[in-house]
Amino acid sequence: MMQLLIRNEKDGILVPIPQYPLYSASIALHGGSLVPYYLNESTGWGLEISDVKKQLEDARSRGIDVRALVVINPGNPTGQVLAEENQYDIVKFCKNEGLVLLADEVYQENIYADNKKFHSFKKIVRSLGYGEEDLPLVSYQSVSKGYYGECGKRGGYMEITGFSAPVREQIYKIASVNLCSNITGQILASLVMNPPKASDESYASYKAEKDGILASLARRAKALEVAFSKLEGITCNKAEGAMYLFPQICLP
Repeated sequence: MMQLLIRNEKDGILVPIPQYPLYSASIALHGGSLVPYYLNESTGWGLEISDVKKQLEDARSRGIDVRALVVINPGNPTGQVLAEENQYDIVKFCKNEGLVLLADEVYQENIYADNKKFHSFKKIVRSLGYGEEDLPLVSYQSVSKGYYGECGKRGGYMEITGFSAPVREQIYKIASVNLCSNITGQILASLVMNPPKASDESYASYKAEKDGILASLARRAKALEVAFSKLEGITCNKAEGAMYLFPQICLP
């Protein structure tokens, strides 16, 4: 997607800070401009639309054509889960500003806080009444994350909605230029997209293993959160999701 979105150094992508460094590396690789926006630690690493708009306007004043907004939910490396209301604001912002929304949702299964729930951006887009012609959205998923955690298999996929047929054809063409993923990675991606159903013979064992893995991850996230809270000079937000905590170290 970065290859399609970035034409030259005057094309910019809005990326969260703190961020997963793959995005800054990809933008640099394709010769574009990284436009940072800053997550608010005091609100649980929330995305403040006012700050994103400020960064967007600043970039445009410097002649940067900002083309897309990256949102990582649940957060990497900050471990937050976005509130549904925040997601509605993000979608409306992208619609109003003519931005492609790049939704990194690879940790959607990793939710640990009882008062938090994952909502896909596609669901948010559709609930606002936006159709196929209203908002370009790219949703990412990976077999490396979630409760599967098969990092070495190199499987993943993206769903693209809101793009015209000619653009979809170009995306498919660019994807086809690359060599295909290994066979086991493709099989795993298919299984992630089509997990066992309640009527299947394998469902009981699948659900037991899935629930066990996620419960174990939740316990470890809580243990790390508690450990950080006991250390002098260190503060940390609660572990809500993904596989990360992002502590603040206060120097005397």
